[in-house]
Amino acid sequence: MSMISAMATTPSSPGMIWSKASHALRHEMGDDAFGSWLAPATLKANPDGGLCLVTPTGVARDWIRRYAWRRIGELWAANDPAGRPLSLKSRHEFEADGGSDDGSASSGEGAPSSVVLDEVVAAPKCRTSALQERYTFDTFVAGASNEFAHAVARRVASWTDGHFNPVVFHGPYGFGKTHLLNALAWERFLSTFIQAVMERRMAAFKEELRSADLLLIDDVQFIGGKQSTQEELFHTLAALMEDGRRVVFSADRPAGALIEIDARLRSHLSAGLVCGVEPADRALRLGILERKVQVMGRQQGFTGGLRPDVSGFLADRFSDSVRELEGALNILVARVAGGLPTLSLDEAQNVLHPHLRGGERRVTVDEIQKATSEHFGLKQADLISAGRARALARPRQAAMWLAKQLTTRSLPDIGRRFGGRDHTTVLHAVRRIDELRAADPQLARDLETLMRKLKG
Repeated sequence: MSMISAMATTPSSPGMIWSKASHALRHEMGDDAFGSWLAPATLKANPDGGLCLVTPTGVARDWIRRYAWRRIGELWAANDPAGRPLSLKSRHEFEADGGSDDGSASSGEGAPSSVVLDEVVAAPKCRTSALQERYTFDTFVAGASNEFAHAVARRVASWTDGHFNPVVFHGPYGFGKTHLLNALAWERFLSTFIQAVMERRMAAFKEELRSADLLLIDDVQFIGGKQSTQEELFHTLAALMEDGRRVVFSADRPAGALIEIDARLRSHLSAGLVCGVEPADRALRLGILERKVQVMGRQQGFTGGLRPDVSGFLADRFSDSVRELEGALNILVARVAGGLPTLSLDEAQNVLHPHLRGGERRVTVDEIQKATSEHFGLKQADLISAGRARALARPRQAAMWLAKQLTTRSLPDIGRRFGGRDHTTVLHAVRRIDELRAADPQLARDLETLMRKLKG
């Protein structure tokens, strides 16, 4: 028995100290920052007996070291009467130094780990705050990019899916996979929380894990390279499925593309129902903004939503992830609070200017013309020609709209680059595309595709 497991139930145990520190950090940093950077970290015992906070990636380690490590040290020292030192390492560093992926001291309050397979949430016997109250089906905004995954999650939660097992949700970070897993668990177990199982013996660990009637594993790709963990998960998955228990995973890629995971386990993951959670399109991003503003209005005591031009700016400028979009909105609320419904576009841009990605690649009008002509099967010369046929006019207007959105060129300058056209022609094109994309789903998809391609 390790030092940590022997002290796991005492107030001064490492797990309890980290839980207290995590609670304070979540309150100080907010759910978004804590959930993105600190929640995935786990407290582990070093081979030399010391304690180490281990992050899934070096990027997360660097972020914590830069923005949170001093505060973590203060909280740790204030709550640990034994004065034990705490180090910080990425998972790769920890394992290179001889650390084992077995035996976390704690997964931290609010972390995605519960019954420890690094990123596991299991149910229903224990209670914890691993699930976030804001991540429910009621707060999940469904759209074309995620409606299938949303429907599957509801079926699993209501125990009516019956046929597919396991279920795997996959997609890029920041577009709702963890939200779906949280919502599924809340729906199935109501207000029953899941408590992280700290430092169980392997036999107890297996018994607890395999007695769950629903096993949720978030970010399963992180077990890549951990042979002992993969072996245990393979046998656990087989045992649960044989008994008719439900198993749901999330990953950043389709199951078949998780090449760092053992082929037998990958085969099991691929054999069930695989649901993609695609990046949110513009309509969905606008819907998310609308829902979030409504919630904030109730909290802050104001009514009304964002002005359409401000919503459009946020949806177009912060398109890489929903977290990034929500973060931009949070910044605006922090600055203007109840003045959000009357905030002008210029004011919003001024507030967010320091937070816009300075390193984002600059897009030129020439690049826009080339990408647009290729997308619509035209020649670049067609976009600057005098031709007025609709087959040319609509792509030309789309390219002008993209030039207005993605470059700092003035309307007269854009007009000159499209065959010497007047600035009023460019303004008409921009307004026309704004009107059409709300009513023409195909055009909206074309613009979304071009925006992503041009922004790299």
